[in-house]
Amino acid sequence: ARLSTMSSLPHVNDGGVLPAHVEEQRTRVAMDADAPRYTSTVESAGAYFASGLDNSFTIERFKREFKIELQSLTDEEMVVDLIGVDAAIANAFRRILLSEVPTMAIEKVFILNNTSMLDDEVLAHRLGLIPIKADSRYFHERAGDEDADEHNVIAFRLQVACHKGSGKANTSSAGDKNDGLINSRVLSGALQWIPQGDQETRFKDQSIGPVHNDILIAKLRPGQEIALECWCEKGVGKTHAKWSPVSTASYRLLPEIRFRKPVTGSDAQELLRKCPMRVFDIEDLEGVATARVARPRNCSMCRECIREPEWADRVQLTRVRNHFIFTIESTGVMPPEMLFKQAVQVLMQKSADLSQLLKDAMIGQANEASMADAAAEETAEPA
Repeated sequence: ARLSTMSSLPHVNDGGVLPAHVEEQRTRVAMDADAPRYTSTVESAGAYFASGLDNSFTIERFKREFKIELQSLTDEEMVVDLIGVDAAIANAFRRILLSEVPTMAIEKVFILNNTSMLDDEVLAHRLGLIPIKADSRYFHERAGDEDADEHNVIAFRLQVACHKGSGKANTSSAGDKNDGLINSRVLSGALQWIPQGDQETRFKDQSIGPVHNDILIAKLRPGQEIALECWCEKGVGKTHAKWSPVSTASYRLLPEIRFRKPVTGSDAQELLRKCPMRVFDIEDLEGVATARVARPRNCSMCRECIREPEWADRVQLTRVRNHFIFTIESTGVMPPEMLFKQAVQVLMQKSADLSQLLKDAMIGQANEASMADAAAEETAEPA
């Protein structure tokens, strides 16, 4: 009866009106001088039943309110706003980007000669952590007993020997300044791609190799040499961090700064000095210098502007609970916008898998119930 009653109530986001202070608690995280308040999301459908409002979730409302807005995009970083979602969704994207978006990384190292100071296993580990720029969508994961081919492996060769000499060092391995040696520093640029099968044709428009050519692998002295071959394979970050495609993926709630009272004159100048993130500016309003919020996204919620009690009564700091500023910093193996798209695809596949598991479980329970009923009928004694 209560469920049928709630279904007829207006929803909190569909014209239903809560008291102002309750609506603030529902949609904002308040930042006081000593600690944040209202940090928990209200999930219960009947949380506002006493106010005559329905707080239940519906997919139609989610579709209407959910938005993605691009804020900035470079070769290695993307900032987007996720609006109308819960922290669980934002955190799911973050964790998928860190550990479940596949990339290519050095997995097998075949050392032919290593007379450097580095042990073979240490050298192999350093090679594995070099980001490799390659589109993993064109490869599949290699099973343990599967033969290596152009569809599951990218091969590189590294052959560098140090010797005394003069003249300009090559572009991939350079000598220390004024040491008079050639190739005393082995850099990632010395890795040479060895196309397998039709890879040279397939990737003629793509540059396969280390993201950065100046990563130090080892230092050599005259007479020392490193010669090896290595295979890049497809994997994900939850297997090993070398497959993680991002330096970091992070999110924060959108800051919201409001003035409870106008801040003017010398107080406005003082407020500017208090804020280390340059959130505030001063504008002239009818001949009066008045503080205004100019760059709210810069706010780190350090709360310096409300540290003193008299300022806490004039400036209000909050965060919008369902508005996330999401930042993706790629290692360079793939563009950040491609990483985000793949993260969405992974989450969609996870949702589909979960839905199928639930359907299978329900079918299994129904079959068990019908079998139990049939067995009961067979064993029942005639009246």
